[in-house]
Amino acid sequence: MRIIDSADFGRAIRKRRKELGYTQAELAEMSGCSAVYLSNLENGKDTAEIGKALFILSRLGVNLFAIKRTGEQL
Repeated sequence: MRIIDSADFGRAIRKRRKELGYTQAELAEMSGCSAVYLSNLENGKDTAEIGKALFILSRLGVNLFAIKRTGEQL
């Protein structure tokens, strides 16, 4: 999935969470954050803390890569 903004990022997290069958409350508990934070993240709130967001991705078994638009990794 190409992610170009916080809304795309949130959709990716929501999609993977649902694939794994977790509720927001379950994932929040596993990640040590609040369900409100997770809801904000999934809804694309721009002020979500990047560290927490990356930790949630790791809990979902998702790797994040930065790739130049030419297709090369940084």
